Amino acid sequence: MSERHDRLAREREEIAARVANFKATQEKFRREREEYCTTTLENARHSERSKCALERVQAWP
Repeated sequence: MSERHDRLAREREEIAARVANFKATQEKFRREREEYCTTTLENARHSERSKCALERVQAWP
């Protein structure tokens, strides 16, 4: 019975380690998505501001 108990304990530990690894990977993906979104929005805003500023300069008499 002890051998079976030990085997089940090792399996539970392996499952727990896999779940922890999966959660860490999902958290990494979440951070990367947030960073990508933030960077993309900042670039779009910067691009729009630059375009407006350029248009104002070109429209100056």
